[in-house]
Amino acid sequence: MREPRFFARYPDFFLSEEVTVRMPSGTEMHLGVYGLTERDHVEIQRRRTDFIALLMYLTERKLFFSANHIFSGLTGRREPQDYQWFESYLPAFETRNGQMWPEANASATRLAARLGKIAIAGSDSHTIAGLGRTYTEVPGARTAEEFLAGLRAGQGRIQGEHGSCLKLTLDVFSIVKSLFYNKPWTLLAAPLAVLVPAFTLNHWIHEILFCQKWTALLESGEKRRRMLWDMDSSFEANWAS
Repeated sequence: MREPRFFARYPDFFLSEEVTVRMPSGTEMHLGVYGLTERDHVEIQRRRTDFIALLMYLTERKLFFSANHIFSGLTGRREPQDYQWFESYLPAFETRNGQMWPEANASATRLAARLGKIAIAGSDSHTIAGLGRTYTEVPGARTAEEFLAGLRAGQGRIQGEHGSCLKLTLDVFSIVKSLFYNKPWTLLAAPLAVLVPAFTLNHWIHEILFCQKWTALLESGEKRRRMLWDMDSSFEANWAS
């Protein structure tokens, strides 16, 4: 944690993280948590496999958190009850991700608007080139505290790029290049680099199909808001036990 301590001297810096969380259904999702401390990080990691315990901790600590790229299959399968949990207990949705298909971002935007969720954005970049190209702006915020307060108040403005298959492919090539530079022995696998475009295209197609499936299911359902007490009896029995 040396880097966060170095940057902590600046008034506009705050520490955040994306947490892989296990849902009650057994699926996984990425949860963005903002303005945390090192102690929060430790406690969040302890609770990340228990979604309810994690929600209780984040609420008690008054930490701002969001459901990230909710129309992406990056973390695997999704269940209808996952979206019911998102609707009932998560204050914010990531509605623009710099690595996601534009229609996935559009679906998240529509869902957030329909459910009254706070909208945020992020680059989700794993390379220097993509940093800061997609972001949330809070007009007038001068410090980290003012920025986070603006987010909670729904004053954030979504800015920046969407993702594309080409952008993803270039990022993967950039990561591979860095790997070759930092670990020369990996050059033995250099011939496999020609497969990168095929890999990213396959991933992109999977993301499109995942988004189309869940967008259709959610937008063709009942128009009224569904809460946790609308879940089927089998899930309620499992949850109660």
